[in-house]
Amino acid sequence: MRRTKVLGAAFACALALVACGGSASLKDGTYTGQSAVWEDEDEGNGNGYGVAEVTITDGKISACTFTTYEPDGTQKQGEEYGMVNGKIGNQDYYNKAQRALAANEVYADQLVQNGTVDGVDLVSGATISYGEFQEAVNNALDQAAE
Repeated sequence: MRRTKVLGAAFACALALVACGGSASLKDGTYTGQSAVWEDEDEGNGNGYGVAEVTITDGKISACTFTTYEPDGTQKQGEEYGMVNGKIGNQDYYNKAQRALAANEVYADQLVQNGTVDGVDLVSGATISYGEFQEAVNNALDQAAE
């Protein structure tokens, strides 16, 4: 019985290592993952998807970029993101959009620093981007683990 528990615990640890992008299971290379498209009828919650490009060197995450896109494939970028017809119609919405955009780099940097998706902290006001980031990175890491 004790042997079964020990083997079960070892198996669970191995699965956790793979799921978190543990260094022992990742092949060197650059992998791209994409999240599903998020579409919300309430325009204030944002729409789109994210794409993560993750580089593995010596079995560890060495670089990452994360970019978000509108559902039509237009990249979310620059000071105009969150404006309507070139103007800030709703300051709160605009600020939230800009925070979400800035969070992309923060998420990518934290992934490289901490080595796992679980080590990336949520940026306030960028919850949807955080979910897209996690999904996109996990999809990229699944390719590296194969």
